[in-house]
Amino acid sequence: MDSIIKYFPAITEEQRHQYEQLFELYKDWNSKINVISRKDIDNLYEHHVLHSLAIAKALRFKDGTKIMDFGCGGGFPGIPLAIMFPECQFKLIDGTGKKIRVCQEIASAIGLKNVMAEHLRGEDETGKFDFIVSRAVMPLPDMVKIVRKNVSKEQHNAMPNGIFCLKGGNLQSEIHPFKNIVEQTDLSSFFNEEWFKEKHLIYLPI
Repeated sequence: MDSIIKYFPAITEEQRHQYEQLFELYKDWNSKINVISRKDIDNLYEHHVLHSLAIAKALRFKDGTKIMDFGCGGGFPGIPLAIMFPECQFKLIDGTGKKIRVCQEIASAIGLKNVMAEHLRGEDETGKFDFIVSRAVMPLPDMVKIVRKNVSKEQHNAMPNGIFCLKGGNLQSEIHPFKNIVEQTDLSSFFNEEWFKEKHLIYLPI
């Protein structure tokens, strides 16, 4: 939790309380439905919450922005971002119903009013969003084919509408088809913890 305060010192007391509640909630739910590697649960704040918030370092979403978390799993990056941006609307979708239940229960437990989580495949989502966010769900070209239809043409933010993906490793072949427009940011430029080396944020305007 200290790492959240370290990098986001201006959060409100309510946001701080919501972030603080995540550990016990995820620990409890993870014992029933495995949404995070069991050996990694003690690293929840650094490896999952702060990792998700790299997107908030890249762009402060304007109030009213609509964001879809594609393949949200247990709620990352969607839930940490929804806490950070309470005036934005988040839709979390995943093809695994059990994981969506975890998202729904945790969002409800911490009082998030700006999150809707639905058991749905990306191919079946018809809504329009300013940004699509995801965390290592599938190769970028495959994801673009599915979610391009969901990116709104109306612009509201300092960066054009598009996709933010959190990924690790060597991404050159994956981003090559978009080499003229894609942006890759090393997370070590946001966070100085060792774990963030070789982790990246990919931004692709659509």
